[in-house]
Amino acid sequence: MSSNFRSWGTIPHPPQETLRPFWVSELADLFANQAQSLAVGNGRSYGDSCLLQDHPVIQTTQLNRIIRFDRQTGVIQVEPGVKLCDLLTVVVPAGWFLPVTPGTSLATVGGAVANDVHGKNHHTDGSLGCHVLSLDLLTSDRALRTCTQTVHTDLFNATIGGLGLTGIITAVELQLIPINTSWLDVRYQTFPNLEEFARLSTEARDDYRYTVAWMDCATPGSAGRGVLISANHSEQGDLTVGTAAAKFSVPMNCPKYTLNKYSIRAFNALYYQLQKRKEDGVRHEHYQPYFYPLDAIGHWNRVYGKKGFHQYQFLVPLDAMPVMSDILNTITNSGMGSFLAVLKEFGDIASPGLLSFPRPGYCLALDFSERGEKTAALISELDARVREAGGAAYPAKDKLMSADSFQQYYPQWTAFRQHIDPVCSSDFWQRVSNTSVSTHQTQQPDKL
Repeated sequence: MSSNFRSWGTIPHPPQETLRPFWVSELADLFANQAQSLAVGNGRSYGDSCLLQDHPVIQTTQLNRIIRFDRQTGVIQVEPGVKLCDLLTVVVPAGWFLPVTPGTSLATVGGAVANDVHGKNHHTDGSLGCHVLSLDLLTSDRALRTCTQTVHTDLFNATIGGLGLTGIITAVELQLIPINTSWLDVRYQTFPNLEEFARLSTEARDDYRYTVAWMDCATPGSAGRGVLISANHSEQGDLTVGTAAAKFSVPMNCPKYTLNKYSIRAFNALYYQLQKRKEDGVRHEHYQPYFYPLDAIGHWNRVYGKKGFHQYQFLVPLDAMPVMSDILNTITNSGMGSFLAVLKEFGDIASPGLLSFPRPGYCLALDFSERGEKTAALISELDARVREAGGAAYPAKDKLMSADSFQQYYPQWTAFRQHIDPVCSSDFWQRVSNTSVSTHQTQQPDKL
């Protein structure tokens, strides 16, 4: 048992004990013998959805085996602790790629399913839950169920995006997508404001599988400018595998004084100019820097200092761009702008997950240094704007979401809670559901 597990936001938290089984066969006894627990992956969630104060969590990173891989059909089944980067080393040389990937390859497959991750291709492919063929779920009554869209459907839907609360995923079967090379054809287009972003994003939807934008939300007078980066899988190139090994690392927590509105503004101005230089036609880029740029920097979360940071990711409906503009002005005026603000347009492909975050709209992800009440007040104000617009915030990124906000963002939560395992809980769930123990598990086991 160890006690060094933290979420990626590194907000100070009491020592979190972890249990790290080596075999799936160990899980039934381990899980059933806990008063409360939670399965977690590689700790890439930013908030407290992967934390459970005063109770051990079960970390699955040693359950990292590939069970089977059909190289003809692109169907792969893996244990939950397989990291995306390790999966890619196997499937890319065979001409396959992840159907949906988040912005880090260091997340685990189980964690990606539990958070129903989205990527730069939501408008064409939906979230990861749309590509899960089956999952094996262990519950604390020692039952192991194979869940699909037609067998144990309700539990399947609750587990996708279910934040680990329905039990422990022991295997995931995914449908991969075919690729001819590991390279991408990438186009960079700068925009001066949100209105121009919306126009460019609309134009790119039909021509590009992947679209994402970086946006300046710190520079007075220029906030809202940015660069839209669109890409398709290329037909030119080889099937070389990228490396998730960091090129360099942040050696220690940065002092508080290095992160202020002036350094953030300077970074945003420099980054914009560097991206603007790439507006010279289509570029040929490997998948690694396009999908996972921050993986090249080890411990990049230390930039925010020992107090850590909050990531706030939210979306508003497509017809609520004025709300996005208003939120952007609020952030700029606060002097707490983000180093990296990532802007995307989500499509209308619905996930089976009951608590899935993506829905049609514009999505913005921001990082804010932990500054106590000042940060909490800003995020609370942003939440109020998002609620009023009929939007939502992403649980995997949030440590401050209120029960009222969560229950408005996810009205299916009352149906979801019927599938929570009696042992499973998290700091996040206890806050947003006003409960300390979840108590429902209604389906009968397939096999023991």
